[in-house]
Amino acid sequence: MAAGKIVKLSKPIEKFREIHKNLNLSLRSSPKLWRDLDEGEPTTLRLTHPILSKLESCSIATLNQFNQIHAQLIVSGLFQHSLAASRVMKKLCSSQSTVYHAVNLFHALDEPDSFICNTILRGLVNSNDPVMALDFYRQQMVNKLVPANHYTFPLLVKICTELGIVREGEKAHTRVLKEGFELDLYVRNALIHMYAVCGRIKDAQKVFDLSFEADIVTWNSMIDGYVKNGMVGAARQLFDEMPERDVFSWNSMIAGYGWIGEMVAAQELFDRMPCRDIVSWNCLVDGYAKMGDGVLARKFFEWMPCRNVVSWNTLLGLYVRSKNYEECLALFDDMLEQVVKPNEATVMSVLTACAHLGRLDKGEWVHSYIKSNKNIVIDVLLSTALLTMYAKCGAMDMAKQVFDEMPERTIVSWNSLIMGYGMHGHGEKALEMFLELEKSDLVPNDATFVCILSACTHAGLVLEGWWYFDLMQRVYMIEPKAEHYGCMVDLLSRAGLMNDSMDMIKNTPSATGPALWGALLSACRTHSNLELGEMVAKRLIELEPNDVGPYVLLSNIYANAERWDDVENVREMLMKKGLQKLVGSSLVQPGNPGAKSVEGGHSFHKSRLMYSMLSDMGVQMKMSHRNMIF
Repeated sequence: MAAGKIVKLSKPIEKFREIHKNLNLSLRSSPKLWRDLDEGEPTTLRLTHPILSKLESCSIATLNQFNQIHAQLIVSGLFQHSLAASRVMKKLCSSQSTVYHAVNLFHALDEPDSFICNTILRGLVNSNDPVMALDFYRQQMVNKLVPANHYTFPLLVKICTELGIVREGEKAHTRVLKEGFELDLYVRNALIHMYAVCGRIKDAQKVFDLSFEADIVTWNSMIDGYVKNGMVGAARQLFDEMPERDVFSWNSMIAGYGWIGEMVAAQELFDRMPCRDIVSWNCLVDGYAKMGDGVLARKFFEWMPCRNVVSWNTLLGLYVRSKNYEECLALFDDMLEQVVKPNEATVMSVLTACAHLGRLDKGEWVHSYIKSNKNIVIDVLLSTALLTMYAKCGAMDMAKQVFDEMPERTIVSWNSLIMGYGMHGHGEKALEMFLELEKSDLVPNDATFVCILSACTHAGLVLEGWWYFDLMQRVYMIEPKAEHYGCMVDLLSRAGLMNDSMDMIKNTPSATGPALWGALLSACRTHSNLELGEMVAKRLIELEPNDVGPYVLLSNIYANAERWDDVENVREMLMKKGLQKLVGSSLVQPGNPGAKSVEGGHSFHKSRLMYSMLSDMGVQMKMSHRNMIF
């Protein structure tokens, strides 16, 4: 090679040299987004450092700006510094949307400390993810030997409380004793709350008695624990010993007395309260509601200075439980006029009322409201309530649509659909749904067979009814209850098989209730079985002497047989006992939703005359029909 000749390098080598040159330049002078306060690296990192100052003020709505700051911390070698790392974790854990990013960055730390771990634990707890929080504690703190402190254990115990795993809570308690934090007030408060919530009230009492040091949270946790475990007397004793009380103390006791039905004591505490909040009023209204006292519950509801959705839901639930469905819907209308936003509990009560009243129009409106409000979460309970409402109102197409759209179904969902098909005469469809149920992962229960047997009864499917009655016992090992026997008796009686019904009643000791005898008596009247009807009616009168129904049915049976003296004897028995047929009513849906037609206004003597005339007419019509045939 000639001296001084320049060798031309190939293009790949030239490109490599250029990259290497640029890399060396970058290493000599790292890119900086901010100037240092001085030319030299500070010996002590402070919060006033430009990068940390920018970190504090940056937004984490999106991670773009944060990622730039994080990159600068890495390049400057500050990320592994405990102060910088702790500020990064605190920033990320301040929002539920970025707490999991904090967990990912945690793995890049060489020496994480207790503060950083506690920050992430608190962020996961605030993000309603106790499962991941517990897993983080086990994997990142215990396994990596990061020491726990008096801030760690209250968080850990709270996680165990939310998960309801007292066994893990006991392990945490053991570590508390081992580390010497058993007298720390915050740790004790957390342990008292955990044991109380998990039903270990004696253990909570032991922790409470460990030290005389206590704040109002300690006292309230113990009182609340006693109340929730049904020990209202012990709670009252502790309440009276408290050096000071807050509104939570008073509300806990009022709620406790409400749960056990001692409303006089609850009212006395309510009147003594120095300062009440909306929870105080709700506790009192709820107490009267649990007692079934709608008058006082409504009175205190009206007296409330302000109400929230819990106040309205308490009264709505009371009206549903007391079967005052019309008042429930009226109150719901008032609630909407007050511009109170319903929640899941609200619409559950309203849908139940619509189902029992046959108010399909109102139920459809509620369904539309649920769809248009994203705040209402449609879970399996709410979907089942919608399904039941449509099924009871006879809108089986809509019921099936709701059923098909359910991402998750329970056995109650299947039962509601089967019940709907059965009660509206679609017996074959009900049987098809039962077959679909058997193909699913769910197992039919005793209520399922009540629904399917009832469907067979309404559709007159006698053989199918016998089959499912046998299947229930033979395959699913379900012992028949009075409801199952009632369906079978009704099924056989409607088919005219009164003797089989009678045998079933006689051979079933657990099924001797008046409902079964009533079904059989009704069938005897339908099929003009005088001898059996007379015997069943006398048995039913023995069981329920003050029920007017058996007397009326027996009178009609005698009238069909033209035994007018016996008809008069039965009616004289009614008069002597002071019994009277209740006024009948019927809900009228078409044309006027919610309208009601009422049968009434006649005296008992006019009713007697009317019944006699109707019976005579029935006999004459039967005789005329026979004459026409022969």
